Amino acid sequence: MNDAQDKVLPPNPGDESLIPQDGHAGRTGESLLKLSVGAIGVVFGDIGTSPIYAFRETFAGHHPLRPDSLHVMGVLSLIFWSMMVVVTIKYVSIIMRADNKGEGGSLALLALVSRSVSGEKRWTRGLVLLGVFATALFFGDSMITPAISVLSAVEGLTVVESGMGEFVIPIAIAILIGLFMLQARGTARIGVLFGPIMLLYFTVLAVLGIVNMIAMPSVLWALNPAYALAFFGDQPVHAFLAMGSVVLAVTGAEALYADMGHFGRPPIRMSWLVFVLPALMLNYFGQGAMILSASPADALEIIKSPFFLLAPEHFRLPMVVLATMATVIASQAVISGAFSVTQQAIQLGFIPRLRITHTSAAAAGQIYIPAINWTLMIMVILLVLGFRTSTNLAAAYGIAVTGAMLIDTLLLATLLFSLWRWNKLLAGATIGLFLMVDLAYFSANLTKVPDGGWFPLLIGFIAFTLLTTWAKGRELMLKRLSEVAMPVQVFVKSAANSAERVPGTAVFMTTARDGVPHALLHNLKHNKVLHERVILLTVRIEDVPYVGQAYRTQVKEFGQGFYRMVVHYGFMQEPDVPAALSNVQGIGAPLRMMDTSFFLARQTLIASSRPGMWIWREKLFAWMLRNAESAMEFFKLPSNRVVELGSQVEI
Repeated sequence: MNDAQDKVLPPNPGDESLIPQDGHAGRTGESLLKLSVGAIGVVFGDIGTSPIYAFRETFAGHHPLRPDSLHVMGVLSLIFWSMMVVVTIKYVSIIMRADNKGEGGSLALLALVSRSVSGEKRWTRGLVLLGVFATALFFGDSMITPAISVLSAVEGLTVVESGMGEFVIPIAIAILIGLFMLQARGTARIGVLFGPIMLLYFTVLAVLGIVNMIAMPSVLWALNPAYALAFFGDQPVHAFLAMGSVVLAVTGAEALYADMGHFGRPPIRMSWLVFVLPALMLNYFGQGAMILSASPADALEIIKSPFFLLAPEHFRLPMVVLATMATVIASQAVISGAFSVTQQAIQLGFIPRLRITHTSAAAAGQIYIPAINWTLMIMVILLVLGFRTSTNLAAAYGIAVTGAMLIDTLLLATLLFSLWRWNKLLAGATIGLFLMVDLAYFSANLTKVPDGGWFPLLIGFIAFTLLTTWAKGRELMLKRLSEVAMPVQVFVKSAANSAERVPGTAVFMTTARDGVPHALLHNLKHNKVLHERVILLTVRIEDVPYVGQAYRTQVKEFGQGFYRMVVHYGFMQEPDVPAALSNVQGIGAPLRMMDTSFFLARQTLIASSRPGMWIWREKLFAWMLRNAESAMEFFKLPSNRVVELGSQVEI
């Protein structure tokens, strides 16, 4: 073998050829209708449950409004045009075009944008920090969404029977605990029910909206943006504050983009435009019509729970049950999203290795991460116990979502100007519109910081600190190790002939693509032997979702039985080193696990005053390193074939 084999992988890791031809082949064989129904059950749960509390909070929340014609028509107009600008135009029509080899979400968008400005390091670093902060905000959102969704649905029991108020919190907590305990079993079995339940849910939303609009069809005039402008013109301060609650109607818009890899753009777009958007708007307009058709005194009572009061009295208990099922489905989607985002962050080097288990042999995307699951469960329960009502939680909700939406707009601006090269005037006008809307919503939500908005910001800053500390710490650790690394060619010439060779294969796992791993030096120093075949193996995660099997391995031979091997995976794939080694060619005789030993280096970090990070961050990184999942389990190495060798490193 010669160095020519080093060209097995295309020079550009982002090349289309890295994507297997069957990466999403499963989608092409399924009908658009079937995928659209599946998308309704998974993608739209968060935004679909917003009518339970969004309209109510705008009038009865922390900045109450009088439920008169000016305010109702103005709020309905704001909700409709927010749906059109933020969801339909920004996410469904434009951002969903920014797929990173079929995948979406903040980290996928970040990887795509980073490649487009890879030559401009100053811009790249800033964009990476923006993308990481959007990811950090997502973790705060993933804690609040299950809490407010389930709690708001269960609160419907008080509409059915006023004496049920004391049971709301225990019932909500019981439902949430059950939901998190089911995660380890996966969603494959109950997932088949998601689509039909959400279809029924959205159908009921639309029907109840239409029934109540019959008495006040003039409410449809709110489609005219003049009513929103009139609201701002008459009461600018109240209208601005109302935007902090109106934005609750579009929370979940980012989920359309994040879940694109599961269903593809056409099914999500079709579901949204043909079914979900009309059902949501009919329900919002139905709530508005019910308020406007009531007397001022009745309107003040109705606005406390307009969603459930849309239904006739005998139908309200079934409505509470249906709404609760919908919120459980919405919470399930957010929890699954947290698992997926965590996996991507691990693969891209922002989070330490965590234990990941697959819950379905058929669906690679169905994973379970115990550490994330139980952390989320504890935080969600604390939120329910601490805030106690969905109205109080609504004050905490929104700021993380609007922050992430604002960051998505900034990343999109880079795509429009640098990668897609839109007409500058058109791109500037488009980004200007999105920024105006996003900044307005984000600013309005900042007013809720004292009332609970501090919570997602706190979680976001903690997550951001952890993510950036891990990424920076790994960078420094690799730099320190490379400073004292011996070139492989020098080592082969000096040690290969002098050391005693023993039968078998030794695989030394190393994060550096150059130099001799510390584990190899320690093994030779203490055991004074070398195996007949030595493989220096690096697992590299590319900034594309999937790497094809044909481009999995890259091999270089140094002679004397020494090989350098790089195994490539996409950030949506799970590394399996033994499987990769079983298919590799050109390293002599086929590898047999019983004759192969895997050598891992376990570094002990010593905080020092050397330039790099502040001491407290170095200690934090050392703690994260100690608690990271074992490389043996993460890379699926056979436990009886692994040898760990320790060393100390100053950073």
